[in-house]
Amino acid sequence: MGAASLPEKVPTTMAAMRLVGHGDVDQLVYDESVATPRPGPGEVLVKVTATAKNNTDRKAREGLYPTKDKGDVTSFAMGGSPTLTFPRIQGADVVGHVVAVGDGVDASRIDERGLLDFNLYADARRDINLTPDYYGHGADGGFAEYIAVPSDQFHHVPNPELADAELAAMGMCSYQTAYHMMTAAGVKSGERILVTGASGGVGTALIQLCRVVGAIPYALSQQDKAPALLELGAEAVLDRSDMHDFEAKVRAVTGGAPIDAVMDLVGGEMTDRFIDTMIFDMKARASYPRLSIAGASGGNVSEIMWTRIYLYQVQIFGVSHGTREEAEQLVEWIRGGQLKPVLHAAFRLSELREAERYFVNRGSNYLGKIVIVPDAEWDEHGAPFALEGKQ
Repeated sequence: MGAASLPEKVPTTMAAMRLVGHGDVDQLVYDESVATPRPGPGEVLVKVTATAKNNTDRKAREGLYPTKDKGDVTSFAMGGSPTLTFPRIQGADVVGHVVAVGDGVDASRIDERGLLDFNLYADARRDINLTPDYYGHGADGGFAEYIAVPSDQFHHVPNPELADAELAAMGMCSYQTAYHMMTAAGVKSGERILVTGASGGVGTALIQLCRVVGAIPYALSQQDKAPALLELGAEAVLDRSDMHDFEAKVRAVTGGAPIDAVMDLVGGEMTDRFIDTMIFDMKARASYPRLSIAGASGGNVSEIMWTRIYLYQVQIFGVSHGTREEAEQLVEWIRGGQLKPVLHAAFRLSELREAERYFVNRGSNYLGKIVIVPDAEWDEHGAPFALEGKQ
């Protein structure tokens, strides 16, 4: 069986921002004549109302996913070969409304508002994801007016208190990565967790998720972000611009106790200092020191003495995406109001280049997510969250 036909109300062509090659933002081309996808068996066609921007969009565009030669310009290729082909529509954290269904999907899903689990899973396993890929990379994503996705990965989130742009800001790329960092490291209630890069999408998700499971998050960020991070749930905010005698600063906010686990989004030369915060008093620990890594904003190469790792029994977890089970748990928490959106601003889809420049050069008032809204949906879903006054 092939793809379903489009309803009369759905145009045969749509507007989309297409990435046409590796490089700068000039590789993003706005095209209003892209063929509208059709839902295949088991799929739903979603009219996109908001898609959150993630750092992985920029890194994929610039080819910043080397795994051997640190100078390689290459694509994310955990399945053995690159799946990013051009042209590609990026955008992983998609929110929208079902307008058509493919064979095998109940028509009652039409008009549902939902959030996409962004993963391109290699198989049906629910507890593991060994070759992660995602919408916006290995398949077209949400920087467009329509997207066709598996019905079981488009999760109904009716919550009227959440605008579509706010729901997109809670997308799986950040929240599922954050949650998988925690589950990989076995974070438990009562543990002290250092969250680096705390003002970004994954960082703000980690702070909230720590509180949901009963852990105590300590944030590392610029001090002008401290009030917002404390309100979000951080126990204390350590100043990233002043890393001198960092271990002593951690002792001061924890009452002298070591950090139980570090959720690291920074890397580079700071990794060694983060390890220091976990090992200064091994007798006071109740578990092994754990370092969960899902980013390298401070540098892709860290120099660490291996004796510090194995003598102190530091457990290291590399985290990319997450699992079906984790995605479903996050959706439950969103529906239950236990997680809150951290939305910075919305941009029109046609202004994605400007949004990318703003994202890279963002100033001190930046906290949370940027969301991209199709131009046709702007007045309803984007205008209330426009950037005006936030620059």
